[in-house]
Amino acid sequence: MSSNAVHHSGSALPAAPSVRRSGFSWWKALVTGAVGAVVVNLIVLAVAKLAGASLIVVDSGQEHPITVGGVISASVIPLVVGMGAALLLAQWKPVFLRIAQYVGGGLALLSVAGPLSSSADGGTVAALALMHLTLGVAVVAALQLHRRDR
Repeated sequence: MSSNAVHHSGSALPAAPSVRRSGFSWWKALVTGAVGAVVVNLIVLAVAKLAGASLIVVDSGQEHPITVGGVISASVIPLVVGMGAALLLAQWKPVFLRIAQYVGGGLALLSVAGPLSSSADGGTVAALALMHLTLGVAVVAALQLHRRDR
């Protein structure tokens, strides 16, 4: 008799399969979202640079170059703060995970207005807009990974 069988009145019954969750714990979802956003945004930055984008935004007459460090911090900080708040609130009321998906995706869409209204070349505008959208996708996807755990 296999180790998966349970004796019951002389007959062997298969043991109930263990319940396995397919989702990510809160910290795995947070790390996955942050790392995913950083990797994709750095790829976008590299492609924009190879395509000849200036990667300089002019604001109030001052030039602000888009750097690797800036992309990393602009990808990680908002994602960790927003998702962290959502995950904490979800400990109290799980509905906050779904709300955070809508809010995070919506804020990312709204934030695209910044790059689109900047006075930069087309390649830079396109790269920045795509980076903003990437952050929104990362938030929605990472929270969905965690929701599967619940």
